[in-house]
Amino acid sequence: MDIVSKEIEDIIEVNKLTKRFNGSLAVDDISFTVKKGEIFGLVGLNGAGKTTTILMLASLLNPDSGSATVCGYDILKEKDDVRRSIGLVFEEQAVDTYLTGKQNLDFTARMYNLPKKVRAKRVADVLNTVGLTDNANVRVKDYSGGMLRRLEIARGMLTYPNLLFLDEPTIGVDVQTRRYLWDYVKRVNKEMGMTVFLATSYIEEADYLCNRVAIMDKGRLVVTGTPEGLKASIGENIIFLKLSKGSEKNFIRLLQGMGYVKRIEERGDLLELSMKEREMGIPDIVRIARENRFIISSIKSHRPSLNDALLHYTGKKIEEE
Repeated sequence: MDIVSKEIEDIIEVNKLTKRFNGSLAVDDISFTVKKGEIFGLVGLNGAGKTTTILMLASLLNPDSGSATVCGYDILKEKDDVRRSIGLVFEEQAVDTYLTGKQNLDFTARMYNLPKKVRAKRVADVLNTVGLTDNANVRVKDYSGGMLRRLEIARGMLTYPNLLFLDEPTIGVDVQTRRYLWDYVKRVNKEMGMTVFLATSYIEEADYLCNRVAIMDKGRLVVTGTPEGLKASIGENIIFLKLSKGSEKNFIRLLQGMGYVKRIEERGDLLELSMKEREMGIPDIVRIARENRFIISSIKSHRPSLNDALLHYTGKKIEEE
């Protein structure tokens, strides 16, 4: 069954979407758009509201207020059209481990009423796309974690959807397999022209894959932008340093008068400096401290990462493996 989409520029439009569970806000008045053809990432810690957002956009969960369209269809009034237009890969396993990979996909294709000839070709195509052709007739219980996630992605692609939702697509797999899966997602996006909406708590995943990223915290969208734009927004260089006890406030006052320091944050017993100029680094800060008789006990620097942006905008940092 080929799905005909409406001619639209924004494949997702969300306006003030809100969802409560037992009186607590899981998703709090969020608004954003996703462009057709992009890989869009929703990033945040566990419990930020990412999965709830996906379930509402997939028309599987009704919002308490607000509205949204997916592929041009209203998520409340045109649920069948929304579901025919999307693919969805859940965080939890949704395949039968006692069937082969091919049998799982064939069963799913039958559920979508795909004709026999179309069904066989689709199954073969998606198995090839995710690199599982050689393991098509192996029972899923004998698949590795990475193969299982690839099969889940293939399952979501069976109807050649206009939009593919991925909820934590690489959770539970090793670092090397995660890299392979990222390349498969990019391939799906590029070769099939499929828009991808990714919810992830792996910050490096969002940085590598996404054209744009929305940082989510406690149900709210805090900031949206390109990964490079979000990193640049907090400075060209990040310096962490620790001073002798009791001298932090005076050192902060000294640095606040310096034109090349963009921002200073206290992180426990550390000071985090965001520098406006990439060339300004450890030697410059050490020299300033020495000239003004401050004692630095430890210091390090690095280029801003997306995790630094998350820390800046939410006060939280994702611990990478």
